[in-house]
Amino acid sequence: MAKKVRKKQVSVEEKSAETPTDAAPTAPEASAPAAAQQTQEVVVNDTAANAGYANFCRVSSTPEELILDLGLNPTPYATGKVDVSVTQRIILNHYTAKRLWSALSMALQRHEQAFGVLETDVRKRVKTPAVDGPAT
Repeated sequence: MAKKVRKKQVSVEEKSAETPTDAAPTAPEASAPAAAQQTQEVVVNDTAANAGYANFCRVSSTPEELILDLGLNPTPYATGKVDVSVTQRIILNHYTAKRLWSALSMALQRHEQAFGVLETDVRKRVKTPAVDGPAT
């Protein structure tokens, strides 16, 4: 199923960077301020997308790219050595990673405004049963 994701403003300068330099503008209005911005419609086809779940993420990087390893930690409350199988690896350039960071940040801010602050430390989220004193 194709989804319409967002519209992006594209300036005349960005548009002209995509066309050959010997191409002349089609009309004198092309340089007018009203025509300075054009919208680009991005359509996403997610029919071949694979869905997965991860409660573990490891981030590493090189000068050229950022690598996200995603997997499932079967025992998030365990201490000591825990084996986690990485099932997905996402490799991004740093520009895309920064856009992802910004989009995730905005989404998390909206979530926390609606539902409260997310505690990332699992041990702080665990509710321990209240211990009653000795029976008298």
